Amino acid sequence: MSGVDLVELTAKTAGLLDRLAPDVFDEPILTESLRAFLADPRHLMLLAVAGGVVIGKASGTELFHPDKPAQLFINEVDVTPEWRRRGVGRALVSALVARARARGCSYAWLGTGRDNAAGNACFGSVPGVERAEDFVLYEWDLD
Repeated sequence: MSGVDLVELTAKTAGLLDRLAPDVFDEPILTESLRAFLADPRHLMLLAVAGGVVIGKASGTELFHPDKPAQLFINEVDVTPEWRRRGVGRALVSALVARARARGCSYAWLGTGRDNAAGNACFGSVPGVERAEDFVLYEWDLD
C-alpha cells in the first residue's frame, strides 16, 4: 500500500479527522462522542491516511466478561470509494487484529451481511481468519 500510513486515533492525532475523504464516516464527527471515544481505553480506531487525508478507518471495542478473556469486536471498516480494492481495508483489519493480540485479547470478530461482497472479500483475505459462520442479528432502534 504505497503512500498510505495507518495511524491510531488518539488525542494527538484527532486533528486528522478534520480532513476526511467521502464515505469514511457515516455522519459528521460529534465533538462529545469523539471525546468520550478517546477517553475510553477499550476503544480503538485506526485511520488510513494518504496525502494528509483520512481515506479509511477501522474501529473496534474491547469486550470482556467475568468468565472469559477479553476479545475485540470490530465495529466498522470503511474505505473511501477511490481507494477500495487496493488493500487498505485488509491492512486496517490486519492491524486491528494485531493490536487486539498485543492487548491480550483471545479473539477478534465482526459481523457483516452475506450480500457485502467487498467486505466479505476483504475480511476473508486477512491472514488467520476462520471460516465465517451464519448467525441471526436482532436489532433494537432506541431513538
